[in-house]
Amino acid sequence: MFNHEYIGNLHIHSHYSDGAGSVAEIADAANRVGIDFIGFNDHEYLAESLNLADEGFYGNVVVLIGHEIGKRYHHYLAYDLRKRVLSNHSDPQKVIDQVNAQGGFGFLAHPFEKGMPFKEKSIAYTWNDLSVTSYTGVCIWNFSSRWKERIKTLFHGLFFLAFKHQTLKGPSRETLSFWDGQCQKRRVVAIGGSDAHGSDFHVGSIRFRPFSYDYLLKTINVHVFLSRKIHKDFKEAKKDIYDAIRQGRLFIANNHISPARGFRFYFISKDGSELFMGEEDHFKEGDLVIKLPSHGVIRLIRNGILAEQWEGKKAVHKIQAKGVYRVEVHKPLFLFGKRPWIFSNPIYFR
Repeated sequence: MFNHEYIGNLHIHSHYSDGAGSVAEIADAANRVGIDFIGFNDHEYLAESLNLADEGFYGNVVVLIGHEIGKRYHHYLAYDLRKRVLSNHSDPQKVIDQVNAQGGFGFLAHPFEKGMPFKEKSIAYTWNDLSVTSYTGVCIWNFSSRWKERIKTLFHGLFFLAFKHQTLKGPSRETLSFWDGQCQKRRVVAIGGSDAHGSDFHVGSIRFRPFSYDYLLKTINVHVFLSRKIHKDFKEAKKDIYDAIRQGRLFIANNHISPARGFRFYFISKDGSELFMGEEDHFKEGDLVIKLPSHGVIRLIRNGILAEQWEGKKAVHKIQAKGVYRVEVHKPLFLFGKRPWIFSNPIYFR
């Protein structure tokens, strides 16, 4: 059983592309906020190399280096690369195939992004060719994308800065619908990320930094599950973390809303066998078990449709049909209502 839970932040930009901090400075921030690993995805067309020499342990934090491949459209978050893969706007399938060919894996980034109306004129870096195949998964929840698309005026910016994590929207319906549809065909892993840049923002002569790395690294996190503690040897630690991500043995959470460590979603069959998030099997009778670290509104989704809803810290659902089952949890917050908190990867019954 996968009893060891570790928290990471993916999709981070450093000064190798358009971020404000160095790898070491951002790793220091990760140590300060208490997360276990971070994944860099500097833009491949801005970075001069893959910079794999920067991987390793920085204090207690595992630093992993990937790339965000793509320019105007079709941004692909690639990991476990041995060499650079360059953007191919006209054929994003080639990018996916080249990542796979060298043993890497990747995720469609912010596929239905809307862009910021204020200052950026709603420029969005979307995926226009959704016929692509063989990708590992989809980044369903991107902090920066979801935050900025609501900023229509300076007033909106100030308001959503004042209540940045309380007002953050969850994954868009369009993104969840696309992901749910793909999961009907095959296992498709969902991740989330901060898209952290730590950059300054300019309004006239005013210059300020709306989001520090310390803040961003605790926004949209992934919680992965390993069968052993993180190994002290970096190569072994990297292998274990990447294996958990590839298999979808993880959930996504906004840890600024409430600490999510301790969430569990698993299946116990009548014969005592178990399945964990990301795993697949033939249909058999048994119970789906959902446990929360604190009170929340639990939504069980089957094949993209709400199957059942509870409120509390635990729920059990006896399954009676095959399907793709996943969990969404919303956290009730005073004055702000039920806010998106946790999104699991599915358990698949074919």
